[in-house]
Amino acid sequence: MSRPIKRSLTLKGHRTSVSLEEEFWQAFRDIAEEKGRPINALAADIDAKRDLETGLATAIRLYVLAHYKNRATPSFL
Repeated sequence: MSRPIKRSLTLKGHRTSVSLEEEFWQAFRDIAEEKGRPINALAADIDAKRDLETGLATAIRLYVLAHYKNRATPSFL
């Protein structure tokens, strides 16, 4: 796994940055593309839903993990 790299995002018109490993950043970009959403819009959604004690980079990592866990778990409904 690579070291975190600082990436720039724009959330609600304000620039911010997150430090993410290349693998998480690429997975996050892939999810945004899969959903047909700009990466900044997806990041803004995650930002709005995270609790104030969770950093944005952590929230993005957890979102990516949840996305792939849900995809790997078969649904029997």
